[in-house]
This record gives sequence, C-alpha cells and structure tokens, in this order.
Amino acid sequence: MDNVIELKDIWVSYDSIRVLESVTLNVRDKDFLAIIGPNGGGKSTLLKVILGLITPDRGSVRLLGGNPKDMRKYVGYVPQYHSSNLDFPITVWDVVLMGRLSHKGPLQRYNEDDHKAAHEALETVGMLEFKDRQIGELSGGQKQRVFIARSLVTKPKLLILDEPSTGIDSRMQKEFYELLNRLKSEIAIVMVTHDISAISVYIDKIGCLNRKFHYHDDKEISSHDLEVSYQCPVELIAHGVPHRVLKEH
Repeated sequence: MDNVIELKDIWVSYDSIRVLESVTLNVRDKDFLAIIGPNGGGKSTLLKVILGLITPDRGSVRLLGGNPKDMRKYVGYVPQYHSSNLDFPITVWDVVLMGRLSHKGPLQRYNEDDHKAAHEALETVGMLEFKDRQIGELSGGQKQRVFIARSLVTKPKLLILDEPSTGIDSRMQKEFYELLNRLKSEIAIVMVTHDISAISVYIDKIGCLNRKFHYHDDKEISSHDLEVSYQCPVELIAHGVPHRVLKEH
C-alpha cells in the first residue's frame, strides 16, 4: 500500500460556514508531512475528516486503503495536552498501557503481549527509565514522549500529532523532533503545527491550510503560499542573510 491517506476534493461546512474547500491530499507510507496555517483555518477539521470523525459534505476519503471509521484503530493519535488535565495520580507505565485498550474486549485484563508492547514503546521514545514516575511530574517534552509511546503501543501504520510542541522549550523541542525524525523511517507521520522554524529542518513535506490547501508534495514553500494562507505579508528569512526590510503588516 503506497498511500496511507487519500483525500479527494473534500468540502466541509458548519452551519453554512465553509471550513474546508476542495482539499486534495495523498500521504504515502513513511512520509513526514507538516500542516501549518492560522487558527480557524480548518486544521483540526481536516484531522477529524482523516480519522472518520467528520463526514465531508463532498469528496472521498480513504485511510490505510479502507474506510476511515474501520481503519482508524491502526492510527496513533497524539492530541494537544493541557497541564491541568495531568494532575491525576497515574504512572507513565499505566498511561502507555491505556493505548492497548482500543484493541481489547470489555473487561479484558492486560496480558504479557500488552506489557511487552508498552516496554518496547517506552524504550523507543527513550522514557523506559521513567515508567514508574507519575505523569504529572514530567516536563512538557517528557510528557509528549510518553503520549507518543501510548500511540505507538498498538504498532500503528500512521502517526497523527496535533500541535505536539506546545509547552515544550527550545532544547526539548529539538530532541522531540529528532525522535519523530527517527520514527519516520518506520511509519508515516502527519503533524499539525505552528512551529514553522522547526519544520524547515525535520519535515519532508509541508502544506498550508486556510480553508483551501496549498500543497506541492515537497518541503519547499513560497512566501506567496504563506501570504495566501495567513492573509498578511510574509517574508522568508534565511540563514546567512543579515538583514531584511519587512513589508508593512
């Protein structure tokens, strides 16, 4: 299977307000795609369409070669987190094990395979030594690693991340993106982010979304694409250029 995501001419409206317009996108196995754009531009809606949580008004959606509602159990999803939700006394180990629940029947206990998968996932993200710590005691970057481990514990074919660098300092962001860079050799990754500075280094492909989707199947992005998406003047500042006079905002 070459394409893990296939969107063709997707249109979505809420109460007659158009949110997505004629969005077409193919994501192939082991792609690393970042989707950027302003707040309210439709990024969260696009993720819900991919996962089968929203049925588009028009267009077709295929996820991992099938119906999104049937195939989303094979997708690892890391939503935005808020620190106020992380005070509950639960260990890192238990958080990661919870990722196995979607593949278990009602009232089934965790078994040896579940514990082995949790061990491997924590080892993959470099957090095994913290398995007995309470999740609320970790730094922002460490929490995100744990949440990725939780999403990897079912051995997904696609990883979707929604604003994963929120609340992470610059040093931890670098380590976090380097982890994703290693993971992309095994699975496809789609990431919604506002962190334009990081994506230029680590991401393979970039798309701009503001109702319409501007995508060229590579990591090159023009100031015109950004201006259309963000609806304001944009200057691209490159390393080695000591000074730029910016347009009036």
